[in-house]
Amino acid sequence: MDTSSSTPLQPPEPKKLKMSSTSDDDDDTKPESTDYISIPPTEKKFRFKRRKVAIFLAYCGVGYQGMQRNPGAKTIEGDLEQALSLSGGISEADRGKPPRYDWARSARTDKGVSAVGQVVSGRFYIDPPGFVDRLQSNLSPQIRIFGFKRVTASFNAKKFCDRRRYLYLIPVFALDPTSHPDRETVLASLGSENELAKCLECSERGRKVVGVMGRRNSETRTAENGDNAVPDSEALMESRVSCGNGVDTVSHSEPLVEFEVSSNNPNSVSVTETTVEPVISSNDGVTVTHSEPAESVPQSELTQENKVSADNGFSVSHSDIAENPKTTTEEENGEPSLVRCSNGENTTEKIRAFFYDEKERERFNRILKHYEGTHNFHNFTTRTKAEDPSAQRYIVSFVANHVVNVGGIDFIKCEVVGQSFMLHQIRKMVGLAVAVMRDVASESLIEAALQKDIRINVPTAPEVGLYLDECFFTSYNQKWKDTHEPLNMEAYAAEAEEFKMKEIYTHIASTEQKEGVVALWLHSLNHRNYPDLRFTGANETCANTETPQVEQVI
Repeated sequence: MDTSSSTPLQPPEPKKLKMSSTSDDDDDTKPESTDYISIPPTEKKFRFKRRKVAIFLAYCGVGYQGMQRNPGAKTIEGDLEQALSLSGGISEADRGKPPRYDWARSARTDKGVSAVGQVVSGRFYIDPPGFVDRLQSNLSPQIRIFGFKRVTASFNAKKFCDRRRYLYLIPVFALDPTSHPDRETVLASLGSENELAKCLECSERGRKVVGVMGRRNSETRTAENGDNAVPDSEALMESRVSCGNGVDTVSHSEPLVEFEVSSNNPNSVSVTETTVEPVISSNDGVTVTHSEPAESVPQSELTQENKVSADNGFSVSHSDIAENPKTTTEEENGEPSLVRCSNGENTTEKIRAFFYDEKERERFNRILKHYEGTHNFHNFTTRTKAEDPSAQRYIVSFVANHVVNVGGIDFIKCEVVGQSFMLHQIRKMVGLAVAVMRDVASESLIEAALQKDIRINVPTAPEVGLYLDECFFTSYNQKWKDTHEPLNMEAYAAEAEEFKMKEIYTHIASTEQKEGVVALWLHSLNHRNYPDLRFTGANETCANTETPQVEQVI
């Protein structure tokens, strides 16, 4: 067989390459396509990291329903969360979900209570620079952000806070037993050596403080002839709030502050104070006017610490205790003062000057010292039983050594330091201490109220004078002093003092001048509203009173 003439064998065709997502190194083998469009790579969006920080802030509590978030109510935390969202501190997805950004607060202030050294913590987007300015731009002037500091990942503003310091500003006249007495006390003093005159500033019928004990009976009965409405006899013994409906209108005797702006310096404000006579208009059409001599305290008799003039014209001065300041008394005038009652008759009012001197200061500090130490404060709060371990609280110190003058009113600075406080605890402690100073309650009642097996109804002082001064992180600062900044208010001291004088102190003084919150509360501080105040011990009671039924917890 001739193989030479046979057809030579051809190699098999090469196999088709499988499609691959990877590109070939040899670009020449790729067929060119006219519809191929090159898309440039998109730039990766840079995302900031969240940082764990502690934010220092202050706020004036007027108009707010407290610090803690409460759905449907205006709160400090609600405004803070909204500002954090608008300033980029938290994402929109995390809004309304505090656990997702590890939110915590150092102190939970009540309704109307202010703060100067509040601290909150969480994980926030603090970059780019300018976080404080962005946050402040989305807040009202009532809330001031001082700054923030980086903290450890495990930091919690509530758990790591060792102590809290609160201050309560109580007017000096609140400790005077003869100042703003209630009608019950006035009637009981008739014919005695210490006869009291009814309060002309608030009127005998008075005005009721909303929220305190006692009935509010403002109903009136109309005479048969249909003429003027005659107040009910029960309404004469009760207080009611003056409003703009034609009912009793009372104008307090208070300094009228006038402002004058200098043409040379628009920022310079001079204050001129004049005294306005109060006009009391009753239902029967009788108009009563009354002028009281202003107290004059020589400058040389006061040891001043500092004076601050706020932007709104209120003059604020700190001072130690004034000893024997001069005032207009019976001895200087030579005869007792004559005042005109609402019935048109002239009566003699016995004036006894009261000053927060060394003697009164020692007594008040002795009363406040009963609260120091570890006690069961179940009588000084609400919704906490005596058996509850949370009723045990430790008070480090409670003193009242300094007086501050704001807007012409002298206030005593009651400073209390403790590990933590319960709802209304400080206000009730101040309320009972004031009752003891005014001789409405015995000093032994404080020790009884701190007992676990006794339940007593304790008066609550108004919230307007209370504010959180500072939160302390002593243990945290000691542990992390080498790696982290100390958490304190030293860097913001000047800014905090300015905010305190401008927003908080002036609000406290103006509220007392316009509404007389403390003065009206003093009228309700009596045995009729608080019968437990008669309790003085196991075997004794107050004079001319019946033994109160103090409930014992079994």
